Amino acid sequence: MTSVATAVPATARRTGDARNAAVVTGMSAVTAIGVGLEEYWRNLLAGACGIRPITRFDTTGYPLRVAGEIPDFDSARVPSRLVVQTDRWTHFGLLAGELALAHAGVDPAELPEYELSVHTASGSGGNEFGQRELQALWAEGPSRVGVYQSIAWFYAATTGQLSIRHGMKGWSGVLVAEQAGGLDVVAQARRSLAQGSAVVLTGATEAALNPAAFTSQIAGGMLSPVGEYLPFDEAAGGYLPGEGGAMFVVEPAERAVARAARPYGVVAGHAATFDPAPGRGRPPGLRRAVETALADAGVAPSDVDVVFADAHGHPSADAAEARVLTEVFGPRGVPVTTTKAATGRLVAGSAALDVVTALLAMRDGVIPPMVNVRRPAFEIDLVLGRPRPAALRTALVLARGYPGFNAALVLRAAAQN
Repeated sequence: MTSVATAVPATARRTGDARNAAVVTGMSAVTAIGVGLEEYWRNLLAGACGIRPITRFDTTGYPLRVAGEIPDFDSARVPSRLVVQTDRWTHFGLLAGELALAHAGVDPAELPEYELSVHTASGSGGNEFGQRELQALWAEGPSRVGVYQSIAWFYAATTGQLSIRHGMKGWSGVLVAEQAGGLDVVAQARRSLAQGSAVVLTGATEAALNPAAFTSQIAGGMLSPVGEYLPFDEAAGGYLPGEGGAMFVVEPAERAVARAARPYGVVAGHAATFDPAPGRGRPPGLRRAVETALADAGVAPSDVDVVFADAHGHPSADAAEARVLTEVFGPRGVPVTTTKAATGRLVAGSAALDVVTALLAMRDGVIPPMVNVRRPAFEIDLVLGRPRPAALRTALVLARGYPGFNAALVLRAAAQN
């Protein structure tokens, strides 16, 4: 029989009922260093880096030509009729959702359809599909624009397609908060359970490696000019984009126990804040998000065993995050790592992937290393070089998004009997 650790979200503690805890019972990963949970995890621990020359379009004339592109993605793993109706980010989401449900041992056909929910996050939508159809409109006229243009680009397209494919008709939706949305959607899944959902499929995938999306990111002025992603490094100059993400299955602890499912972790605490406008004289909201999420989980800073950082890679953004980590945990007070230097920054997909990675780290008692970083610039305990064995009970995941979103999520390990 499986039991859940006593650390549960504040809402569950207030009622004295650990059965209300939201637990993760299935996960997936679709990334530049591996498609599939264990392949991704194995390569991450081995120090793999998925930053490579972009092949999806001709980068001649662009100031940057590398990214975390998923090579040779097998579209045959997605139903053929949906391949032509949807964008690449939805292809990733459909596969990731399928893998997460299978990992959890959940067959939606066996459950009441209105107790099944889908909540995803998106920061870029179906931009490749949209660009292609707008090019057709410009070059050949409106008769050449496909009928699916009206929905394939939309932020909620992946949620809708997953809902249709698996017959999940409960409360569902999409959150748009750039990278922070990948954590906010986990809190949304927890709320969905509180409102009666039995199973929630949640997470985020992104595919922003096409000329329109790439140009938008270049215009933001935050991309790395050196072709390396070096968060918290003295040579940091910006981030590198990537594609992919992760999905996972969240359900009440009571239900997981009843069906003898393995809970990989408890969604224990969450907070979201927004930075004040420049010149207001108020500090950015990341520290408040961290402290509020810890309070929601009922844990102290000293209880946190690892932080999966936002790790933007731009010097000013890294300095701001390092300052918060030092203020909350003390200089070198907690191990800090990130997946982004290996996969690229996946917008909302990165935050979802960090959630999965934190759960895998707690499962196996090991913190994955950051790749490429050689000269740390701040007094924080970066995990570098090789995986670090550690007894992990509590993980903090951070995400920030343009133009001022902040999110913090606390995960607790689930005990196994």
